[in-house]
Amino acid sequence: MSVEVQALSPGVVAALRHVTTATLTTVLLKKGLRHVWIRDSRPFAPNQGRVIGRAFTLRFVPVREDLATPASWGNPISTRAAIEAMPAGCVAVVDAMGVADAGIFGDILCARMRKREVAALVTDGMVRDGVGVLGTGLSVWCQGTVAPASVAGLTFVGWQEPIACGGVAVFPNDVVVADDDGAVLIPAAMLDAVVAEAVEQETLEGWIMQEVERGVALPGLYPPNEATAARYQAWRRSRGDA
Repeated sequence: MSVEVQALSPGVVAALRHVTTATLTTVLLKKGLRHVWIRDSRPFAPNQGRVIGRAFTLRFVPVREDLATPASWGNPISTRAAIEAMPAGCVAVVDAMGVADAGIFGDILCARMRKREVAALVTDGMVRDGVGVLGTGLSVWCQGTVAPASVAGLTFVGWQEPIACGGVAVFPNDVVVADDDGAVLIPAAMLDAVVAEAVEQETLEGWIMQEVERGVALPGLYPPNEATAARYQAWRRSRGDA
């Protein structure tokens, strides 16, 4: 629980502002990574926009009745203590094991995260106090809402360690990008290469969309054959990109 969160460079953040999670999954697939989209984690509110940040991980395990009690919320190892360790700009990624009958965070905890300028909460579990959570303004990706508290079905055990969230292995300081299609993980060591390829993919697909609007047929256009690739490069040169 002592892994320091690394800052993201402004250039990386600016680049990823224009890259969809759909594009990221395609780029990562080409690099051999198939399990990067966090399952059962959907936008809690419409128009949350795109969120980008380093992963700050939290982990729950199955409920242990002697440990998962309301009194445990005051322990040194608790969700409350974890929130106080979250730096501004991070994305809290919570392994709730997909449990659907206990809410990991409610309105007060989400309000505190918002106050600490946490970028978002991403989990494969549930939240509670749904109206209140919406009122905090915190961007949330989750399964939905339930009434029971976390200790009804889960035991919190720690933060800033490797976790599994929605079928994805998440390590502290991996990068999470979330939008209307869900949340996608970029391994920290692959960040620069993925960003460069993703930006290029978005540029290419933007040009392909223009071609589609002009009436160009898909065969040979998407994916581009050699002639199409040459036309694309000529277009880029005309813009001064290459």
